[in-house]
Amino acid sequence: MSCQLDQLDLHPLRDEIYEELHSRPFQVIPCPARITHIALLANAEQKQSQFRHLQVLHQLLGCAVPEHEHSCYELVCGDLRVRREMHMEFTSYTFINLNRETGAPDFTQTGLSLLPTGWIEALEGQVVGAFHIALEPMTDSAEQDLQLIRPWFEGMRLVGSSPQQGSARVWSSFRLHSDGFGRFTILNRDMSDSQVGRLTQRLIEIEIYRLMSLLALPMARSISPSLADMDQTLAELTQRLADNEQVDEKQILAELTHMAARIEAYRAHSTFRFSATRAYHQLVLTRLDELREDELSGHLTIREFMTRRLTPAVKTCESVGYRLEDLSRRVDRASDMMRTRVELSIQHQNQELLSSMDKRSQVQLMMQHTVEGFSVVAISYYLVGLLKYLVDALYNSGVEFDKSLVIGVMIPVVLFTVWFSIRRIHHHFIHLADKQGNES
Repeated sequence: MSCQLDQLDLHPLRDEIYEELHSRPFQVIPCPARITHIALLANAEQKQSQFRHLQVLHQLLGCAVPEHEHSCYELVCGDLRVRREMHMEFTSYTFINLNRETGAPDFTQTGLSLLPTGWIEALEGQVVGAFHIALEPMTDSAEQDLQLIRPWFEGMRLVGSSPQQGSARVWSSFRLHSDGFGRFTILNRDMSDSQVGRLTQRLIEIEIYRLMSLLALPMARSISPSLADMDQTLAELTQRLADNEQVDEKQILAELTHMAARIEAYRAHSTFRFSATRAYHQLVLTRLDELREDELSGHLTIREFMTRRLTPAVKTCESVGYRLEDLSRRVDRASDMMRTRVELSIQHQNQELLSSMDKRSQVQLMMQHTVEGFSVVAISYYLVGLLKYLVDALYNSGVEFDKSLVIGVMIPVVLFTVWFSIRRIHHHFIHLADKQGNES
């Protein structure tokens, strides 16, 4: 009994995941052929413009125009093949010229020879990699091959190897030539068209990924002097803090904040580029392993050349990235120390301020008690004056008593009464303040 998958809950990405492994198949390339590969950095708008420009190419060649964009698209029109691949940050074009009547086996004919005039010049994006590949049959000896192809590379020093267990010979200078393109030559001995396509694809990816991995090197070189200056400044500052020198905490904290801002700006511009460099370098190493090279006498192999030139550049980028991260952590620690010093200084100032306020409060309390004493005397004076009017009125009305004695006895009684009343009021407010403080 067969299972009907349409009755199951299928993951929405299931088909896409299956097709991903087949999205960029190896090409089948006969020998001889001329190939040109161009890689362009492009944003989303430029990629859309490139697709419209590809549609124009179909119209110029009289081919059916594609309506939808694909991550990997191939056009076959007579002896011309065009392959367009979309990557995360660049777009690559591979032009294959299969016309076997191209004339002399050199780079006078390229993969661009069959394109309509002016089409390639109107392609949008920044060119990162552009190189020609000449695919030819191998001669009887390596020396004869070398004599044949050396003029193709304008006398430049060559890097050569024999990949695929001697089934082919590959030559390149890994330099730009007079036409602004790099050049590769693949001499085929007994590889099939499928094997040639795989070898060509590996060489293309090695060169493009090599160039993409080196995009971070100028940035690393420009950042490195600033990092050295900030590193020295931070070391001096940390030493001053360790020696307990008197420093202007506010100024030093401002310098650290400015330094941290510069580091974060460098990280924002370089983190993606340095991460991409590591990824591209790993892809280059993987493709080199797949070549399975044998050495050609007297010449560096592609792996030896890459290991000697590319790996140090990638290590430089990694080193600058690590220095950025390390300097960021050190600045954070120094900032924490400075903030701790500032907080301790503020706490010390607050303690001195509280001590000063306590002393002033004691003085104010003593003054308050003094004022209260004067207040008792003043209130008692006016109250005795008022009571004296009452005594005079009673005495004049005919009541017989010793007026002087009554007034004399009245004075201490009034003083005590006023003093006792003020103390009661004072204690009442203190009790009220304590109660509100406990509730809060």
